[in-house]
Amino acid sequence: MTSLLERIGTTGLGVLVTLKRDGRPQLSNITYVYDGEQVRISMTDDRVKTKNLRRDPRASVYINEDGGRAYIVLEGKAELTPVAADPNDATVDELVDYYRKGSGEHPDWDEYRAVMVQDKRLLFSMTVEHAYGMPTPN
Repeated sequence: MTSLLERIGTTGLGVLVTLKRDGRPQLSNITYVYDGEQVRISMTDDRVKTKNLRRDPRASVYINEDGGRAYIVLEGKAELTPVAADPNDATVDELVDYYRKGSGEHPDWDEYRAVMVQDKRLLFSMTVEHAYGMPTPN
């Protein structure tokens, strides 16, 4: 599993897979940040993926490589922060950390913090329990 996790880098695009109430998969394009232990994704409170994860925390993240000729799937159980309620709360602090790891410094952190509250954002975190795939050969 370690060799697969080393291939995904620290940030990238992927697809988050959650489970609908009837058991069918629901897929969402996402930007992830991976810190060597957890996959993190910013999401809003009103999205179907958020509702699905509150009901059933099982999740998968699919990462496409090499123009579709290779892939990696990460599986685990999601943990969700509380919804951002104040520009200086712990959730917004975690969203700032997520942004920095994925994109670097924001030009206006006060604006960013206000938008996180306005958008009712929260942070998804998942420790990878299982990884599989067909990565690009070295």
